Amino acid sequence: MNIDIDGVTIGQARRIASLFSSAGQSQSGTTDSFCSDDIGRYVIVRSRNEGINAGTLIHARDRCVILSDVRRIWWHKPADLKQSWYEGVANSGLSSDSKVSPPVEKKVIVEDYSITVCSSAAEQSIKAAKNYAG
Repeated sequence: MNIDIDGVTIGQARRIASLFSSAGQSQSGTTDSFCSDDIGRYVIVRSRNEGINAGTLIHARDRCVILSDVRRIWWHKPADLKQSWYEGVANSGLSSDSKVSPPVEKKVIVEDYSITVCSSAAEQSIKAAKNYAG
């Protein structure tokens, strides 16, 4: 079978690449075991190009994470100023002067990322934050 490499779409290239990268997958092939217990939890995901996003974790593998009910956190301070960075937000929620985008249904982040699980209080705080109008 011959393939015209110039005619391959990005989606097709990703499918081909996934055939060769099975290391680290669970038996279902969809989620790495290091975060499978966190599927369905509200998390903060930090990545270089997509910044800081908060939402419900629905998929995570290698360099791809998918969130639902997602809000980008443009600028933030934790509600508890004795804590810092986005870990403080994950623990105590957002300060009232933080800047957060309106929610979107789903976001796929394809790059290196970190995941921080949010407390219930932080989840409610992020979901209730007013939309930043820029």
